[in-house]
Amino acid sequence: MNFRDFVFSWLYSSRFRGLPLVVVVLAVSLNAQTSAPLVKPVLPNPYRLDPGWPTLPAGMKGPNGRKWGEVIRVHVAPGGNIWVFQRCFNDQPNGDATCLNRGDANPPILEFNPAGTLLRSVGAGLFAHPHGFTIDRDGNLWTTDTNDEQTVPKIGQTVLKLNPAGPVLMTIGTPGVAGTGPDTFDRPTGVATAPNGDIFVSDGHSGNKSGSGRIVKFSSDGKFIRTWGRLGTEPGNFRDPHDLYVGGSKGYVYVADRQNNRVQVFDQDGKFIAAWKQFGQPSSVFVDRRDNLYVGSTYQDPSTRESPAGPNNRAIVVGDAITGELRYLIPDPGDLGKMTDTGTSASGIAVDEGGTIYAADVGFNNLRKYVRVQ
Repeated sequence: MNFRDFVFSWLYSSRFRGLPLVVVVLAVSLNAQTSAPLVKPVLPNPYRLDPGWPTLPAGMKGPNGRKWGEVIRVHVAPGGNIWVFQRCFNDQPNGDATCLNRGDANPPILEFNPAGTLLRSVGAGLFAHPHGFTIDRDGNLWTTDTNDEQTVPKIGQTVLKLNPAGPVLMTIGTPGVAGTGPDTFDRPTGVATAPNGDIFVSDGHSGNKSGSGRIVKFSSDGKFIRTWGRLGTEPGNFRDPHDLYVGGSKGYVYVADRQNNRVQVFDQDGKFIAAWKQFGQPSSVFVDRRDNLYVGSTYQDPSTRESPAGPNNRAIVVGDAITGELRYLIPDPGDLGKMTDTGTSASGIAVDEGGTIYAADVGFNNLRKYVRVQ
């Protein structure tokens, strides 16, 4: 790791707080010199928010009467039902809420039908800090847990495969153990599956102790195949690979390389295809079968990432998954300027066969549904 990348990692880690001011100023200065402000594009918005979706039982409520806790991911199953991954109707501390000791009344995984009716909830007691989530072609659930607290041994730092009814079918990684080997992760952020069953994991959420930033590939039975990338700014390297998705007509691997302010594209063997900065600072990625790329983004000066952001600078951006051309922009419905979570509020995105968009709103503790009207 070079000095600049070390400072970047240090700055974005929660552990930089309380350091001598000169260190923080130096890190901010370096970041400002190497990153230009992100300009939000002017694009049409052909989508309408459906504020009444979904319907939760009366007994399920978020903190202070809100509807949800921190909703981190959402995905549409092959049959059309919508699955949600959340931090158990909990929102404190901002961005780091946990499922620990929340009990059976605080399920992390919920399944809804398209009408918004809750069908079932699973996963209680399995997760400390839910993060990544997807569903494979057979309907199995895949999750990641970025928990790295040593006070909570034998939970987190893993990828779990679950039957839709809840039982764990497979564990990849060593529970409670951080590392960068073939059988360990350090804050794994996202998981995706290819049509042949291969598994891809984005590993290295900001603040991880190993200075990791990589993609790890496994076979369908969980055997290590390869890894690519490290902490860095060069093409093929990453700073906080926050989400990934395998899809589109090319079957490419799309990575939300968040702190590098770009979406990176690879083939399934890790060959670099493209790096796109026009999507802003991405936190989530999704590609539909029509090669539409959906990105949950923030447009702000990267040097002020830890400061409150201005209004309306977060959005879902839709573009072409092959060329990177921008098409639409859906602005976030609220202003997160006073919140301490500095990523996009659309921290997870999914799209159904009809083109309806579902956004996991981690900042405002909500699940958003957008219907195309044009």
